[in-house]
Amino acid sequence: MSRGNPLLWCGLAAALLLSAGLLTSPVALGVEEPTPAAAATETPAPTAETPKEESKAEPAAATEEKKEEEAAAPAPAGDPTPPLTEINYAIDNIVLFLCAVLVIFMQAGFALVETGLNAAKNAVNIMFKNYMDFVIGTLLFFVVGYGVMYPSMFTADSKTVLIPGWLEFGGFGVPNPHPGTAAMPTASAMHPFHPMAFFLFQLAFCATAATIVSGSVAGRIQFKSYLIYTAFITGVVYPISGMWMWGGGWLYTMGFKDFAGSVVVHTVGGMAGLAGAIALGPRIGKFVNGKPMAMPGHNLPFAALGVFILLIGWYGFNPGSQLAFTGAINTDTVSLVAVNTTLAACTGSFMGMVTSWVLFKKPDLTMALNGGLAGLVGITANCNIVTNGSSLVIGAIAGVLVVLAVIALDKVKVDDPVGAFPVHGVCGMWGGIASGLFYDPKLMETAMLAGAGPMSLTTQVIGTLAIGGWSLGLSLGLFFALKALGLLRVHAEEEIAGLDISEHGMYAYPQQLVALESTPGMSGAVPSMGEPLTAGKPSTEAV
Repeated sequence: MSRGNPLLWCGLAAALLLSAGLLTSPVALGVEEPTPAAAATETPAPTAETPKEESKAEPAAATEEKKEEEAAAPAPAGDPTPPLTEINYAIDNIVLFLCAVLVIFMQAGFALVETGLNAAKNAVNIMFKNYMDFVIGTLLFFVVGYGVMYPSMFTADSKTVLIPGWLEFGGFGVPNPHPGTAAMPTASAMHPFHPMAFFLFQLAFCATAATIVSGSVAGRIQFKSYLIYTAFITGVVYPISGMWMWGGGWLYTMGFKDFAGSVVVHTVGGMAGLAGAIALGPRIGKFVNGKPMAMPGHNLPFAALGVFILLIGWYGFNPGSQLAFTGAINTDTVSLVAVNTTLAACTGSFMGMVTSWVLFKKPDLTMALNGGLAGLVGITANCNIVTNGSSLVIGAIAGVLVVLAVIALDKVKVDDPVGAFPVHGVCGMWGGIASGLFYDPKLMETAMLAGAGPMSLTTQVIGTLAIGGWSLGLSLGLFFALKALGLLRVHAEEEIAGLDISEHGMYAYPQQLVALESTPGMSGAVPSMGEPLTAGKPSTEAV
């Protein structure tokens, strides 16, 4: 074709236009054009977003009633579009499920943090404990824990009330309606959730509370004793205190506020970790002549990666606790919660770094990482009722508190290898109290799960101490009972060799790499896999 022939160019353009018209015609697309009569009589299906026009003289109450009926009305026959109520129901429950997955993924973050901050000879043991936290926690929470924590989710026929508001039991398992029979949104219950989605979300929180303790008792607890503890906290400790607040118990009635679990989840786990560390005593070599000795972790990249995973998981933990995601108010709240969570994590990490830099003359990565977790824990209770500026302050204070709490534990000779109590116990309590100090009255007006009464600093202190004291008291009782039975701590030789080989008969790394590790004040070869260990006294008696 010659570039200079205009007729050929015009012909080509006309052919292209004709082809495009044919391809986009109703016939080509397989769509029948409506007849003029049908086009004149057909009207769109009524929805909550596009209600029919009402007469201006019609009473307001009648107008609202008609709108609700129209929103809930089924779509016309032949219309494949589901009603708006079903779409809202699907979005709310699918997002809740995805948030549950993010929180469950936090188990991997905890496992990496705890493994990285401990010796290589205990890596298998720590990974094993974190995995079994979820396994045993799932089974116990399904069988009894859920019924204890949320008795109102069950029918009155199956419910047993032992102490109203303190100890109730709804039933075993999870109520499960048949597919298609679950409650749809109504005017009085705009965002119902499916029992299975709600259970999975709450299970993830229960497993989080349990796995916090793994780091506090690392390196010296018998594996079977740890499994007993896991069953105890997921079946008894966490569900009962959780019912006091989230299950509509006495703390909820009093007006206690804990949006996503600074106290209900993290303080429970942190206090249980403190109890385990006290009962077990310090690791061999941690304190020499009364002075704390550095026992660095074997893999700080693991620890840093774990914190990144935990930060990602927290976007399911906190925003997911809104429990409703459709509608303007819920969207606004979820966005606020996500930003507040991010800001508190960053200021906590920054202040952890700065505080350690000032005190130790060098910036400490582990303190920066724990500072970030501290900020996350501190903002969890109040991320929906504080401003961005307040979240910065809450996170910053948490970052300082965690460093000071680590130093304080060394002063009283309590060995917490990963700082679980400073992060989750101390900063969890700080989050509960900070709710009463920094809440914004305007945000409180739209807050979900705000509690039955008005915000009160006194109530926040009472609720925080009550839940923390409950977890600490019951956990001390369990750990000291196991100690009295000789089931709590491994023998000194087993601890020095490492729990991987002594408890599980395997190493996470080649033996020659594990052999490079040493215990302060101790010496000796690392045994090979399959080589028997000499029985000896419990390590608490050897130090």
